[in-house]
Amino acid sequence: QVQLVESGGGLAQTGDSLTLSCLVSGRPFGLLGLGWFRQVLGREREFVATISWSGGSQNYADFVEGRFTISRDNAKNTVYLQMNNLKPEDTAMYYCAANLLGAVPTNPDGMDYWGKGTLVTVSS
Repeated sequence: QVQLVESGGGLAQTGDSLTLSCLVSGRPFGLLGLGWFRQVLGREREFVATISWSGGSQNYADFVEGRFTISRDNAKNTVYLQMNNLKPEDTAMYYCAANLLGAVPTNPDGMDYWGKGTLVTVSS
């Protein structure tokens, strides 16, 4: 079992920054592929960013447009999502996810474990 606990969501205004954190436990952190996904009520969960087990490779959704940065601290078992220049359309529940084989799929179905999410609300 892998447990993921997200934090750092909240209310922001357009142009603000937020940093999401996800503390991971239950499996060797350094072997996991990790990612952030988001979901708006009534819509499918969508890919935001992924990071490889080593942290050397990151992948971002097109809508990120250079505004977000995913990173991981293997010593702290934590993955982060730094979000800058937030827009109202970034409003969503943000989920952290892990892949046990170290893969970093953009399809949510490829992830093995999920956190419960942290809500980000961006007002205009």
